[in-house]
Amino acid sequence: MSILGRFSIDGFVLALLGAVAVASIFPATGTAADVVGWATTLAIGLLFLLGARLSPAEAWHGVRHWRLHSVILAMTFVVFPLLGLALRVLTPGIVTDELYTGILFLCLVPSTVQSSIAFTSIARGNVGGAIVSASFSNIVGVFVTPLLVVLLMTTTGDAHVDASSAVAILLQLLVPFVVGQLLRPLVGGWVQRHAKPTKIVDRGSILLVVYAAFGEGMNQGIWSTISVGQILVLAAVCVVLLAVVLGISAGLGRLLRFDAADRIVILFCGSKKSLASGLPMAAVLFSGSQVSLIVLPLMLFHQIQLIVCAVLAQRLARRREAEEISPGTPTAPGEPQRRAAHP
Repeated sequence: MSILGRFSIDGFVLALLGAVAVASIFPATGTAADVVGWATTLAIGLLFLLGARLSPAEAWHGVRHWRLHSVILAMTFVVFPLLGLALRVLTPGIVTDELYTGILFLCLVPSTVQSSIAFTSIARGNVGGAIVSASFSNIVGVFVTPLLVVLLMTTTGDAHVDASSAVAILLQLLVPFVVGQLLRPLVGGWVQRHAKPTKIVDRGSILLVVYAAFGEGMNQGIWSTISVGQILVLAAVCVVLLAVVLGISAGLGRLLRFDAADRIVILFCGSKKSLASGLPMAAVLFSGSQVSLIVLPLMLFHQIQLIVCAVLAQRLARRREAEEISPGTPTAPGEPQRRAAHP
């Protein structure tokens, strides 16, 4: 048995922490930052291109599964904003008004796309459903998030919506997925037989997102704008918020009787917030002097959700593998038997 296995240490989580450490010490700047950005884009596009591992029937099931997508949209744009409004009780005693503004803003942005789908893939969930749900959340968020900001927050200036964000989502995510489906007769068998390369793409895209996001925060000096004590308090608030939404997501999946693969989608797509969408939106919606503090809670929440969800994805993957070996075995005392549904 390896040292990591002996001490129950997840190598992927160590890799995530390593990416954070490297980004903290050696954040990409200038040309290197551009290279990292392009590498991240290519890795994500390749991840969606590998949608060839999904059969057309499974992909179509993901597109038409509106009941699943409705739950995730409700988590993203109803439950999260309500929780954000409820956190107003923390001001001014626990968090400052400025930081609370950032907390509320993080509750209004769309669900993250890349990591939600990668984690769903790692956990052996309904990847087709995750692709549609996460992508649709971001497309809807281009319009809904500015509207929620105007309704729930005090902004300086008008809120503008950049249609290029929707185009970027289509080009980076949905187009590679469609191409992957068209290429499935040629490469689908190879993808199914070679699980290791697809696993490298899944995890590699997450590591690149972590490095790029944390490095961007270091370059902007976000972490030096408030005291260590305030950062620790803010981190605690983000941990509690994530725990609550994970609990609600898991509970809704069971309450509404979704199967195991769809519950994984709700868990990961319904509990996440997109830094990639939130940062440019904040830059448009708020004045320059406000942006750094407003995006700080989102930056912190983003890092926490990646690490926590990486651990959850690995555990769910092991559980799913055990279910496939022994599909009639309940996963918890008193829980109904689940069918082994493949993504």
